[in-house]
Amino acid sequence: MPNLPAQIGPFRCGPGQPLLLIAGPCVLETLDLTLLIAERLALMAETRDIQLVFKASFDKANRTSIDAVRGPGLDEGLRMLEQVRSATGLMTTTDIHEPQHAAPVAQVCDLLQIPAFLARQTDLLVAAARTGKAVNAKKGQFLSPSDMQHVVGKLSAAGCENMLLCERGTFFGYGRLVNDMRSIPQMRALGVPVVFDATHSVQEPGGLGGATGGNRAMVEPLARAAMAIGCDGLFCETHPEPDRSPSDGPNMVPLDQLPAVVDRLLAIRETVAAFD
Repeated sequence: MPNLPAQIGPFRCGPGQPLLLIAGPCVLETLDLTLLIAERLALMAETRDIQLVFKASFDKANRTSIDAVRGPGLDEGLRMLEQVRSATGLMTTTDIHEPQHAAPVAQVCDLLQIPAFLARQTDLLVAAARTGKAVNAKKGQFLSPSDMQHVVGKLSAAGCENMLLCERGTFFGYGRLVNDMRSIPQMRALGVPVVFDATHSVQEPGGLGGATGGNRAMVEPLARAAMAIGCDGLFCETHPEPDRSPSDGPNMVPLDQLPAVVDRLLAIRETVAAFD
């Protein structure tokens, strides 16, 4: 059965615990850029009551166009994430797309991420669970909060004791996502901590024709609402120059703006905690 709070390396995510912040670039680019972002995030975490996990993808397997940049691949990507850990001491996570990714990623990362499009893939969930690492399963854009009980059931049946569920928006017609904030307490009622993905919630799928668009101006307002309703963690992609990122640039918070955003969100979270 799942644990609440969930254990992620030395961190505990759940009621009464510091905010879990999963942050980093959408996709791994160069090692120098990856380390620059990780070092800035590590400095931010040192002076705030947060538990920071560095996130970046080695392969964006679900890009809109065949011509889109996907990332450095599994082997090179894991080498880069190992160097992030060595240089900064940060916990790390990345998403897996195929069952055979689970074991090698678990050798490097503290948290395995299941992409939203793959939330129903039983073999992928079972492979992630069997690594013994914590798993963050994103709610599919096509699933209701209650549907995630089956994701929890699959992970539990395969031996996963530490899992997170992640709200990242629901399809609303073509090219739009909406957030039903009721999903956060509803998924928490399944006995697992819930993370709010503020980046992918503001996506506009196919909004740029051959690429996904979005509106980063809505990241903080939605994250504020998630803090107010009681999410346990926040997922937020960031980049020094989002508009130059090869993936999800329109949805990412500029790196130099992220500390102030986090401070405002923590203030809301602290206020809400006073009423619990």
